[in-house]
Amino acid sequence: MAFSWPCIDKRRTGAVSVSAWCSRPLVLLAALVSACASIEPQDKPSLDAVIPVPPPRPAAIVEKLSPEHARMIALFDGEYKFPPAESYLNEILAKLDKADETGSEPYRVTILNSPIVNAFALPPGHVYVTRGLLTLANDAAEVAAVLAHEIAHITAKHALQREEEEKKAAVISEAANVIQSKEKSEEVETLARRTIASFSRQQELEADQIGIRMCARTGFDPYGAARFLNTLDRSASLRVSLMRQYAGNSQPDMLATHPSTPDRVAQAISAARQIGAPGIGKTDRSGYLAAIDGMTFGDDPAEGLIRGRQFLHVRLGFGFLAPEGFTLENANQALLGVKTGGNEALRIDSVSVPLPTPLTAYMASGWIDGLNEASVASTEVSGLPAATATARAGEWSFLLAVIRFDANRVYRLIFAARILSDEATSRFLASIQSFHHVSAEEIKTLRPHRIAILTAKPGETSESIAARMAVPDRPLDTFLLINGLAPGDPLQGAERYKIVVE
Repeated sequence: MAFSWPCIDKRRTGAVSVSAWCSRPLVLLAALVSACASIEPQDKPSLDAVIPVPPPRPAAIVEKLSPEHARMIALFDGEYKFPPAESYLNEILAKLDKADETGSEPYRVTILNSPIVNAFALPPGHVYVTRGLLTLANDAAEVAAVLAHEIAHITAKHALQREEEEKKAAVISEAANVIQSKEKSEEVETLARRTIASFSRQQELEADQIGIRMCARTGFDPYGAARFLNTLDRSASLRVSLMRQYAGNSQPDMLATHPSTPDRVAQAISAARQIGAPGIGKTDRSGYLAAIDGMTFGDDPAEGLIRGRQFLHVRLGFGFLAPEGFTLENANQALLGVKTGGNEALRIDSVSVPLPTPLTAYMASGWIDGLNEASVASTEVSGLPAATATARAGEWSFLLAVIRFDANRVYRLIFAARILSDEATSRFLASIQSFHHVSAEEIKTLRPHRIAILTAKPGETSESIAARMAVPDRPLDTFLLINGLAPGDPLQGAERYKIVVE
């Protein structure tokens, strides 16, 4: 997972400044997810490393991976093997290759084991899509538009162009620092950054145009790009409404790397209209849905599962129950949570603390500012050695717990509230006491969510089908989103739809 504490000048020591946390819940959550620790044991390589170590796999396979390819696989929780989808996507890529007039090397797809929605391409011949993106798309034309867009970035040499622009901006900034006043140099540097940003947006639009034409030449519906961009915006809105947006994710979703705007959608529609009226080209919705039938939806059990307020991580071996009213997010280096209304938040991560170090000493070692040292106390949590304390910064109060999980690993539980009342403290302490080693019985009950394809029966509605979804929060909104439906849209008889099942 890839978030860490907001670090101050003592970054190398892992020190944390809670005094920088401000009053808005959005900024509080951003602070909760921007730091120096990890939910993983600290003696393992971090994904924040320059070249992260990929998940364990046979040595013979690892040796064949290029460093860039290995890094992409590691960054997004490994490769997701799903032959029906992989074969289907490679057939699309083969068709796009024939329509690519640059004569570039044929591309092959790698499906990444991440619920984050993203896609990108690397030369020579690598196209990556997350399973999160595949469960969001609704037909072959939409996926073809995404794949063609990523290939267009390569064929148009956008990466090389951007590198040259960044070099120019660096030269301009350096010269300004030497020959001009501080205020003037900052103005020039800002202008240089804006130039790069504008250039990048233009690249996205250019890749859209190239990709749409490429799709049309291969017979796909050129309006697929606009449909997927609209779905992408809706996905982001739903995610933000479920969990406050935060910064610092080492697995950026597609809106972070491919900004979608009404203007961009309008330009995609305009490009498609230049090719023909709506209804041209193939979509092969049924073929695409068959290819993703049974694909994992959401978190991988190996990386931790959220079921309502409960979190269970099989590989790391711990479980936790959040307080009532909290929505959890399995972020890249921490488990995060926010309460409805944004007045309370939580974070769980882990650090390496040698066994001889008393937990009370670690609590007071300076890893967090604003600590009330008089509040530090030893305790036990589910039979595990622990220590608790409180801290205060600005309008926020914090209840802290550190729990020794094994010889070197200590988990840190941080609860934040605008008002740390007796009632809030009681709820937080009960949540802390729920932290435990996962039992064999719990592991047996864990089943991932999967995409299933069903055919609508006469009289069925979005509401009646959504009631069967194994999604604890906003099942109707999720059903509409993953099927490209708007509220109030009637279901088509004998049409196939995606649902989420256990």
